[in-house]
Amino acid sequence: MPTQEEQLVVAGDEAEALLGASAFTSVINELVEQSFQTFVNTEPEHMEKREQAYSHYRALVDVVNTLKQRVEVRNSIHEAANGDTSQEEQ
Repeated sequence: MPTQEEQLVVAGDEAEALLGASAFTSVINELVEQSFQTFVNTEPEHMEKREQAYSHYRALVDVVNTLKQRVEVRNSIHEAANGDTSQEEQ
């Protein structure tokens, strides 16, 4: 059974692969654009529809930021491991 640290590294690897996939980026960009268009083209009196579009946009941003955070955690684990290795060699 992998350690929690190993699981975090795998999650970071998978997140980086997803963020780098053109299909993922394309879908996210299309959905962001749709949310933006809905938001700006909705009449002011239709607050609920605008709020829904904004919430949809925020959810997309949260997904992408969570993936980026997983990559950062993985990178921190690698840096800590490399730092420990270089200190042992000295």
